Amino acid sequence: MDNAASVQGNKLYVGGIPYRSTEDDLKKTFSEVCNVVSASIISDRMTGRSRGFGFVEMASEAEAQAAIDRWDGKEMDGRTLSVSFARPQGDRPPRREGGFGGGDAGGYGRGGYGRGGY
Repeated sequence: MDNAASVQGNKLYVGGIPYRSTEDDLKKTFSEVCNVVSASIISDRMTGRSRGFGFVEMASEAEAQAAIDRWDGKEMDGRTLSVSFARPQGDRPPRREGGFGGGDAGGYGRGGYGRGGY
């Protein structure tokens, strides 16, 4: 698959977003370069806190490239941004199974916690 087919033309992935930043902050920052259609910051489902990454949709592919050129590797409120073209969900590597919060990782009520274990 060639690289042009594996990205979404005017949608950008933005990593390294300062945790206290809002979607309005992100939109304002990227608006310095071009026309921003939308900006979203991904939040943790359990805590509601920012996960430090999000997506910005620019008005055109050319504006998206200009935003990458301007912001990739640059600082925003003390954190270095990683900006690239977003990939469709199907192009991402599979998530790891198990680990913290995944699968049958145990927890309260298992292994003798809370039920006596007999």
